[in-house]
Amino acid sequence: MGNEKKVTPAGLLNLLIVYLVWGSTYLAIRIGIRSGSGFNPFWFGGLRVLAAGIILLILGFIRKKNLRPSRKDLLVLAASGLLLWIGGNGMVILAEQRVDSGLAALIVASTPIWVAGLESILDRKMPSILLIASLIVGFCGIIILSLPLLTSGIRADILSVLALLLASISWSSGLVLQTRQPVTLSRGVSSGYQQLFGGLFYILIALTVREPLPTPTGEAWLAWGYLVLFGSLIAFTSFVSALQQLPTSLVTTYAYVNPIIAVLLGWLILREPISSWTVGGGIFVLIGVTGIFRVTNQNKGQEKLPV
Repeated sequence: MGNEKKVTPAGLLNLLIVYLVWGSTYLAIRIGIRSGSGFNPFWFGGLRVLAAGIILLILGFIRKKNLRPSRKDLLVLAASGLLLWIGGNGMVILAEQRVDSGLAALIVASTPIWVAGLESILDRKMPSILLIASLIVGFCGIIILSLPLLTSGIRADILSVLALLLASISWSSGLVLQTRQPVTLSRGVSSGYQQLFGGLFYILIALTVREPLPTPTGEAWLAWGYLVLFGSLIAFTSFVSALQQLPTSLVTTYAYVNPIIAVLLGWLILREPISSWTVGGGIFVLIGVTGIFRVTNQNKGQEKLPV
């Protein structure tokens, strides 16, 4: 009990930054790649994560962190970078060309649900009743959120929903991979390499599909700069600091708060509608995520009992 972290003002400030910044990244993506912005999706994502990755590695060098990954580290970082930034973030960028930022955030908020499902499959362990119930509730939420677009009959809408589901699954796979194959580098340096690899993959795709070179508007540049500076650097640093300063159970509440902030910002700034489908589906997803976090905390407590 003596090792439990106390809630401090500095920790709460870092958590507030995570709430506000990561909750607003979906809005920034929507502004950066919507029609007329001058950014195509892969150039937008590639330049963003490439810049952030380089900056994180420079910061690691300045702080005298170990920058030399082993061969295994490189393979894990390249694979997780591909899953997190191309399969995860890349699919969100593609989807947000048509889908509202708030809806995208709510569907991607189902990531812990997919993580729990993948972990159960890999561990070949029968999930608890609470976990099964949480998975069912969470998936019902995803269906409710997706139903209006899936039944619209518009092919682009259907593909956008499928892209968001793929984003959640890919992001979850990346998280599971880096959890099960830990690397020898610090969080910041690891993230730097992941984003560096992700950025290179993005640009390779942009060149392969012959995306036009970007000619961004001032608004699109601001959205891009916000994502680099605040989304990838400041919020990430605040997240790592919050984990060191606050109980983990408190820090993980960002999974509930971020999509709510995303929906409110989309409604406030871009006048995105908040329908009964959005509210109902969002509630189901958040209830499912809550149940999964409860199962996770129970399992951690049981693991500590023998000690």
